[in-house]
Amino acid sequence: MKDFLFGLDGPAKFDEDLELLTTVYDNVELSILRSVLEGEKIPYMIRERGSGSSVRIITGFTMYGTDVFVPKTIVEQAKEVLEAYRNAEPIADDVSTEDSSVEDIEP
Repeated sequence: MKDFLFGLDGPAKFDEDLELLTTVYDNVELSILRSVLEGEKIPYMIRERGSGSSVRIITGFTMYGTDVFVPKTIVEQAKEVLEAYRNAEPIADDVSTEDSSVEDIEP
């Protein structure tokens, strides 16, 4: 029963010098991940599962996923960067609603 999805449930084939970092399923998550890795100057390779690139273009997501690979020599660094991003605290807005300087306008 393992071949139910014709191998699409596992990572795409990749170069032996690379290791799977994560799998993403939509354009937003992929764009953010690419930005984080590029910001840290971590090289990466993206491989779509199955016909994922065609499906992603048409629908904006793929149910098969997109695998993101990094060199084995820096996979731990990439995992730390990814984990730090995923566990980051949200940035609070600078404007407080309690200190609003807008006065009430009477009709």
